[in-house]
Amino acid sequence: MSRFALEFMGRGPKNTQVFLLGDLLVIRLQGVLTAAEQHLVKMLPAEKGRGLLKEVRRHLLQSARPTLVAVVEDITGVEVQSLHHDISTMTGEEIIVFTLTNAPLFREIRKRP
Repeated sequence: MSRFALEFMGRGPKNTQVFLLGDLLVIRLQGVLTAAEQHLVKMLPAEKGRGLLKEVRRHLLQSARPTLVAVVEDITGVEVQSLHHDISTMTGEEIIVFTLTNAPLFREIRKRP
C-alpha cells in the first residue's frame, strides 16, 4: 500500500497499518497529505478546502480502484466486494476499507521459543 501511494500519488505515507478483521481489510495511512494539499486546506475557507481535497482524493482512488482491487485480491486470494475510503484534512490520515466476499484463509504464525 505504501509503495502504491508513492507511485500513484508521488508521495508515500509516513506510516501504514493494515488490519484484517474477518472479511474486512482496513488500511490506515498516516501522513499522506502533500505540501500542496496542506496549503490548499489552509488557504481556502474551511468547508471548501476540505470538500475539494476529499473530492479530488475520491476521484484519484476511484481511478486507481482496478489496480488496488487486483493487488488486494492477489494478496488475500479473495474477491473484493466493495471499497470504502475517507481522509482527514486535519490529521492527514487516510482510511481505506475493503469488504471481501469472505474471510481469507491464513495460518497463524507461531512464535519461536
